[in-house]
Amino acid sequence: MNIRKVLYLFIAPLLLSGCNSGNHLSDASGTFEADEVIVSAEVPGKILSLNLEEGSTLQKDEIVGIIDPVPLQLQKAQVEANIDALHQRTLDVRPQIKMLQDQAAVLQIQLNQALYEKKRTERLLKADAATTKQLDDINTQIDVLQKQIVVARQQIKVQQTATGTQNSTILSEYKPLKKSVAQIDDQLKRTSITNPVSGVVLTKYAMAGEITSAAKALYKIADVSIITLRAYITGTQLSAIKLNQQVKVLVDDGSSAYKNYTGIITWISDKAEFTPKTIQTKDERANLVYAVKIRVKNDGYLKIGMYGEVKFNGYESHNR
Repeated sequence: MNIRKVLYLFIAPLLLSGCNSGNHLSDASGTFEADEVIVSAEVPGKILSLNLEEGSTLQKDEIVGIIDPVPLQLQKAQVEANIDALHQRTLDVRPQIKMLQDQAAVLQIQLNQALYEKKRTERLLKADAATTKQLDDINTQIDVLQKQIVVARQQIKVQQTATGTQNSTILSEYKPLKKSVAQIDDQLKRTSITNPVSGVVLTKYAMAGEITSAAKALYKIADVSIITLRAYITGTQLSAIKLNQQVKVLVDDGSSAYKNYTGIITWISDKAEFTPKTIQTKDERANLVYAVKIRVKNDGYLKIGMYGEVKFNGYESHNR
């Protein structure tokens, strides 16, 4: 009897301890991660300023630095000077056209007068008051004036066509140059280093005063307001979870306490990881694990790389 009593006193605390610890057993575990964004330089040049430090909190679309814009500004000025030179090389045909049009107008006036004199001479000829030679002279004058008018009008068309062709050849360079200006303007905007997402700076790769190249990493940032727990489950647990399911996330809070968070399952892998080459027994099949991602709203306590555990609502694991 005394032996039974001693055994009971020894085993009871262990049973109670096992029950209490069983209340905290989780169904899965893993580490927290976040969507990290590496911000790179979009144009080459000297970094004039980069106002951030590791751990800094930045807002979306915040200007955090400047890359020297002077080389691009000089390049733009050169292209604009080439555009101005194009206009100076073009010919203004309007004065020449105006002169030819004035000449044609004078000839037309003279032709009208000659036609009037022809009619008057024909009447005088019928009355024997004029000679046939006078009428012939007027007809000759009319023919000459008509030909001169035709030539003047042809010269106007030739001048317009020739000048237009020459100007078109010169101005054909205009559109490419304007495109170059627009391209340089776009690059000038990119000399301002704009932060793409709200978040915390994780790593700083460059410093003010350095020479950077396009696509070279400047810093790494992550939005940690919503953080993801990447956990692993066994194949027998797959049937107990689904996308958008609400779960409980546990994080260590001291040596024996937990902080509780609510999480949402956003992704379940369809491929097993750490698969053994040969699977012979049921115990070995339990080594097949599947990754899941659980989004958790961060209160500022959760950090990237921190360990976390998960309890699936309405499911109690039998594998732990």
